[in-house]
Amino acid sequence: MNDESNRAGPAGRPTELTPMPVPPPDAKARSGGGSGNSMPVRGRGRTGNLPVDLTGFVGRRHEVGETKKMLSASRLVTLTGIGGVGKTRLALRVATDSQRAFTDGVWLIELSELSDPELVTGVVSDVLGLRNHTVDAPLVLLTDHLADKDVLLVLDNCEHLVESVAALAATVLRTCPGVRILATSREPLRVRGEAVTRVPPMQTPNPDHAPSLRGVPGYESVALFLQRAVAAVPTFELTEDNQVAVAQICARLDGLPLPIELAAARLRVMSVHQILDRLTDRYRLLTGGSRAAPDRQKTLRWSIDWSYELCTPQEQRLWARLTVFACSFELDAAEAICGEGDRGDDLLDVVSALVDKSILIREEAGDVVRYRMLDILREYAQEKLQPGEYPNLRRRFRDWYQELITRAAADIISPRQLHWLDLLDREQPNLRAALHFVLSEPDEADAGLRMAVGLFPFWISRGYLREGRLWLDRVLAAHVGESGADPAKALYLVSLFAGVQGDVTEGVGLLARADSLEDRPGATWMRALRGFVRGFLALYNRDSVSAVMYFDEAIGAAQETEGADFLHVVSLLGKGLSYVSLGDASKARVCHAEMLALAGTLGDFVYCGRSAMMGAWAWWCDGDRTRARAVIEEGIRLSTRADDSFGIGCSLEALAWIETDHDPGCAAVLLGAAAAIWRDVGGTMANYLTGLSYHSDCEQQARRVLGDRQFDEKYQHGSAFSVDDAVEYAFDIQPVPAKKSPEVGTLSRRERQVAELVAEGLTNRAIAAKLVISQRTAQGHVERILSKLGYTSRTQIATWLVEQRHQQNPGPEMRTHHS
Repeated sequence: MNDESNRAGPAGRPTELTPMPVPPPDAKARSGGGSGNSMPVRGRGRTGNLPVDLTGFVGRRHEVGETKKMLSASRLVTLTGIGGVGKTRLALRVATDSQRAFTDGVWLIELSELSDPELVTGVVSDVLGLRNHTVDAPLVLLTDHLADKDVLLVLDNCEHLVESVAALAATVLRTCPGVRILATSREPLRVRGEAVTRVPPMQTPNPDHAPSLRGVPGYESVALFLQRAVAAVPTFELTEDNQVAVAQICARLDGLPLPIELAAARLRVMSVHQILDRLTDRYRLLTGGSRAAPDRQKTLRWSIDWSYELCTPQEQRLWARLTVFACSFELDAAEAICGEGDRGDDLLDVVSALVDKSILIREEAGDVVRYRMLDILREYAQEKLQPGEYPNLRRRFRDWYQELITRAAADIISPRQLHWLDLLDREQPNLRAALHFVLSEPDEADAGLRMAVGLFPFWISRGYLREGRLWLDRVLAAHVGESGADPAKALYLVSLFAGVQGDVTEGVGLLARADSLEDRPGATWMRALRGFVRGFLALYNRDSVSAVMYFDEAIGAAQETEGADFLHVVSLLGKGLSYVSLGDASKARVCHAEMLALAGTLGDFVYCGRSAMMGAWAWWCDGDRTRARAVIEEGIRLSTRADDSFGIGCSLEALAWIETDHDPGCAAVLLGAAAAIWRDVGGTMANYLTGLSYHSDCEQQARRVLGDRQFDEKYQHGSAFSVDDAVEYAFDIQPVPAKKSPEVGTLSRRERQVAELVAEGLTNRAIAAKLVISQRTAQGHVERILSKLGYTSRTQIATWLVEQRHQQNPGPEMRTHHS
C-alpha cells in the first residue's frame, strides 16, 4: 500500500481503511542531538547509533590500537585526560572500528547534557529503545534487556556523574556477560576490573629543530592543523615559508586538539605568522605568571582566552549568554533568551561569526539548524557573565521553555504532532534544566506544576513514564499546600502514571487525593481529565464495564471543552480497548471509526496507530480478514511514522490473532516479535493485551498445529527481530498456497528477490549485505520461502526457480514441441 494514498468514505469522512493525512514538511520525523552526534533513534534491535565522522579522524594510530587491545582484555575501559585532548574522538574511532565484533550493536550514550544523576539509567535505556512502563527499577529493565546481548556501550563525558555511572557500569558488567563499556571521563570510574588509559596530547615537532617540508605533516598535531586549516581556507597549503610557523604553533599548543582547531580557525582573518606571534606573546605572559596550574591546562586556558579576545564585544556577550542552554538550541530560542532587542538578522550574524570561529558547532536536525558548544567552552564562558546576569538569563530561559511546553501541549494532536514530539525530544536536556530551575527557586512551584502538567502528553506519547512520574512527584513535593486546580491536575496525572506502571493501588489513592483538591467540580476540562484517568485505572484493574462509563464521561466533557482534543482522542482509545476486553466487536469498531474521523480533522498519528488493533480485531471477529489486515497495515504505517514501538507492538499482537487460523507458524513469529516489544516497554497495558483470551487462544491453537518444538522455534525467531525486522515481516506475509505445486505468485516481491539470490548460491549474510537488511531478516525470508514452497533445502529453491523460468520463458526446443 502507498501511505500517501487517501481513500475516503461517504462525505469525505475517513473509513477504517483511510490513511491519516500527511503532515506538512515541518512535521516529518527529525533527528539531531546536542553533542555533535545524530540523536539516537528510538527502536529496539538496531545495530547502533554511532555518528558519521564529518571532519575526518587524524592520527592516534597507537592510541587506537592500544585501546582496542585493552577492550579485548577488559570489559570496561576508561579513557581519561584533560578537556580538549580528544577523548571523545578517540572513543568514537575505536567504537566504529569495533562494530563488527558486537552482533547487537555499538551504542553511544552522550552524558554531557545530563545533570541529574537519577536519570542516568533512563538515558541509557532511552538510547537503546527501552521504555520503562512499570514500577520496576530502571536498572532492572536495562539489565534484563542486556542480559543476553553482545553490545558495546560508549559512555561519553562521565566526570560530572561519575558515581551514578560507576554504579550502573558495575551492575551491568556483573549481570550482563556480553556487554563491554568504553567510557570517557576526566577521572576514572574506579570500578572493579576497569582498565584506565590516559589520552596524551598529539605528537608535535621540536620547535627549535623543525623537520623538512616532507616530514612536518607526519606529526599528528600538524596533520590536524592542516586539515582544519584547509577547511577554514580551502587555498591554504604547507610551504617552505610557513612550515616552521605551523610546527611552532602546534608545539606552543602542546599538541592539544581543541586549541589547535581554534588556532586553525583563525586563518580566516589572520596569517600563520600572525597566529604564531599572538601565541608567542601569550606564552611569555603565561611563563611570567602563576605556575600553580599544570602546563597543559594553562595552555588550554590561554588558547581559549585568546579566542575570546579575538571576538568582538557583541560576540563575547552572546558566547557567555548561550551557556544558559543545557544542550543544543535553535536560533529562535537564542534570540528570545540571549538577545538584547537585536533584530533576528543581527543575532544570526553574531551566531554565524561564532560558528566561523569554532566556538559554536552548527548541526542539521531534519529541516532545522541547531547550534551547540563544547563543554569546555561553555565552562569557560560562564565565568565571563556579568554579576547578576545569569539569574536573569535563567528566568528568561524558564519563560521560553514554559511557553514552548504550553504551545506543544495545545498542538500535540494536530498535523504538527510529529514536529512537536521530535522537537521536545531534542530539547529534553533544556526542559530538564528549566524544571530544575523552578524547583530550586522560591515561589516557582506553580510554574513547575504547569510545566509538568503541560509535558504530560509528550511523556505519555513517547513512553517516558518513569521520568514523567519523577518530575510530577518533585513539583508536587515542592508545592506548599494542596489546593487549586494545578495540584489537582498533577495528582490526577501522577495517579495515571502509577496505574500504567502497574501500581494500581497507589494510583487509586492519588486519585482520591486529587478528587479532594478539586475546587471546581463543574469545570469540563477537569471532568474530562478525571474521567480519562478513572477509565484507564478501571481498565488496568480489569473492570472494563466501569471503564466504558468513565471514558464516556471524559468524551462528553472533552466535546464541550476547547483545547481538550488530547483527552478526547485518548479516551476514545481507552473506550475501544474496553470493548475489546468485553468482546463487543461492533462497539469497538464504532470507537475506531470515531477515532479516525476525529484524526482526519486533527491530524493525529500516535493514537490512531495504537487504535488499529481494536479496529482490526473487530473486523476479524466479523470474519473479514482482508479488511482486518488492511487496518493493521495502516496502523503499522502510522506507528512507524510516529516512531511508536508500542503502537507497532499492538498491531503485531492483533495480527498474530488474525493469522492463527490461516498460518499458525506466522502467528507464532508475530507473537514472539510482539513479546520482544512488550519486554522493552513493559507496563500494565502490555500485560492487559497479553492477558486477553485472544492471546492465549492464539498461542494454544498455534501450538496444537505446530507442536511445542516448532512453535517455540518460530516464537524465538520472532523475538530476535528488531522493530524494523518485525514491520517488514508483517508487510511481507502472503497467503500460504493451497496447491502443492507452488507458483511464482506464491512469493512476495522481496521473497522472490531472496530466492533469486539463494539460487545464485549466496549465504544469508551475503543476501543481507546485498539487500541492505539484517542477517536475521534474510534468514527469516529464507525460512518463509521454504515454508511456502514446502521445501527443506536451499537447493530445492534453486531447482524450483529454474523450472519457473522455463515455464515463463520456454526455450526454442520447448516452443517447437508445443507448436
